[in-house]
Amino acid sequence: MNDSRVTESHLIIHAKNVMYAMGAMADHFGEDREHWMAVGYLHDYDYEKYPDEHLKHTEKELLTEGVCEQDVRAIMSHGYGHCTDVKPETNMEKSLYTVDELTGIIQACARMRPNGISDLEVKSFMKKFKDRKFAAKCDRDLIIKGCDMLGMDVSEVARICIDGMKPYAGDIELLGTGAL
Repeated sequence: MNDSRVTESHLIIHAKNVMYAMGAMADHFGEDREHWMAVGYLHDYDYEKYPDEHLKHTEKELLTEGVCEQDVRAIMSHGYGHCTDVKPETNMEKSLYTVDELTGIIQACARMRPNGISDLEVKSFMKKFKDRKFAAKCDRDLIIKGCDMLGMDVSEVARICIDGMKPYAGDIELLGTGAL
């Protein structure tokens, strides 16, 4: 995604957050970690150039670039209910749908902490998750719906994602305020 499509640092960091969370979700489901991470990294392929037409310029371009139909479908499904009608069906699709928003709250929590994500616990995350004024742009109802699709609790998915993101704290700029 470090091509002409996505250049804004906050969008690149978001793509990496989702990528690392998707790797952890792949591990949870016994799937191909690198594959899921690649799909997570590509998920907002057209967002910077077409924020008001998100996912309207993704399918054709990714297929032309050689991304397989199954992966393009997974990417399209993360917009289910708000910019596509592609319902998440596989564990990969359901995971991407869920962690896209979930990682935003994880990032916001970690940015407030002296040690960043390194000591972020699920209990602290859940307290912030329940406060709808915190990271208010992150759609909690969508996260809950995604977790329901996965047959998992929000706290369980959050734990997997937090643990999956921790080893990459420097790369996703979540080392904490004490690291400045």
